Amino acid sequence: MPKLKTHSGTKKRVQITKTGKVVRRHARLNHFLQKKSASRKRRLNRPDTFTGHNARNIKRRLGV
Repeated sequence: MPKLKTHSGTKKRVQITKTGKVVRRHARLNHFLQKKSASRKRRLNRPDTFTGHNARNIKRRLGV
């Protein structure tokens, strides 16, 4: 059986932590920052995790 290739787009956007969680960046923090409140920007700046089936599918794409 051939080796599985990792999905290049996924490996650029997510990371797997040592405990096995899948971590990603929040969206909507690239432009139009002046109209967003400081607390909203702080909240979006923190990393977010995938859970459940989403995390399982992403790990499969990365070959973990």
